[in-house]
Amino acid sequence: MTGTRLFIAGGVATVTLDEPDNKNALSVSLVESLVEHLDAAVVDPAVRAVVVTNEGNTFCAGADLKGAREGRHGAAAVGLSDVLTQIMDAPKPMIGRIHGHCMGGGVGLAAAFDISFAARSARFGFTEARIGVAPAVISVVCLPKLRRVDASELFLRAGRFSADRAAEMGLITGAVSDDSLDDEIDAVLADVVRGGPNALAACKDLINRVPLMDRAAAFESTSALSASLFGSDEAAEGIAAFLDRRDAGWIPGAGD
Repeated sequence: MTGTRLFIAGGVATVTLDEPDNKNALSVSLVESLVEHLDAAVVDPAVRAVVVTNEGNTFCAGADLKGAREGRHGAAAVGLSDVLTQIMDAPKPMIGRIHGHCMGGGVGLAAAFDISFAARSARFGFTEARIGVAPAVISVVCLPKLRRVDASELFLRAGRFSADRAAEMGLITGAVSDDSLDDEIDAVLADVVRGGPNALAACKDLINRVPLMDRAAAFESTSALSASLFGSDEAAEGIAAFLDRRDAGWIPGAGD
């Protein structure tokens, strides 16, 4: 399938946005391919974490304007909401490796990842207003991360801003030099695969769910979750591994 590539090795699935001639814009083909490959990575029991990155000098240019002129934007917009939901709801860590400019819908992808690092040379932007539209779908994932004053400036001025500013505002985890981007991603992966699969899924659920709950309901729900996790086989293995000073069995390569 055109649009993205999927490569799995060492417990990590790498999904590469691969329409560089179209600046990895959110075409119907790219969005459909991304949905398919993310699904494949999530259901594969050998995959412990997913990295999304890009081919070419643009991570994602946002909306596919050629497709929009031909009336295909509606399908892509619906598909984008599916992708953003996939990323946030997936039980596995979703990590963004942003090596190139990131505009419009691309910023939504970057904001949806659990952890995302961008090369310092990358530029970001909510540029939609300059072509007569608005950052509608991606506002669902971006606005919770932004102060109102920052959102107002970025949405209304519709200019570009640096990867460093994107990190300072909380849209992404951090900005690093282009040369150290791969080292940063490797360090993140080395850490996340040490977490138990069920524990990582629970962490993601807490991050997404607890802020939306009232305090009493949150304490009731999280107390039950904590008891369930501590009583699980995964926790028994994790605690035993910690006390025995060995790697837990779920860590790729443990026991080799």
